[in-house]
Amino acid sequence: MKRQSALVVFSGGQDSTTCLFWALKHYEHVEAVTFNYGQRHSLEIEVAKQIAKEQGVKHHLLDMSLLGQLTENALTRDIGIENPEDDLPNTFVDGRNH
Repeated sequence: MKRQSALVVFSGGQDSTTCLFWALKHYEHVEAVTFNYGQRHSLEIEVAKQIAKEQGVKHHLLDMSLLGQLTENALTRDIGIENPEDDLPNTFVDGRNH
């Protein structure tokens, strides 16, 4: 017997697409949510939209651009990418997957 409902955090990448297909197999009703945190490569959002549409999954896009205002990093701002040996790269967005 399938469980009732699932919500998949869905970036459109390989891992979250695998999770989406797993949820579709194991749940009666599945919806997907994608977070737009102002990332440089918005292509992943378009891919997520397309996959959700192809699978008939209701897709929610949440504006999380506030993250870009809280920290300066190369993933959410138009600055050069740096990867110091003794620290995290400046593409790191603290808490983006929470």
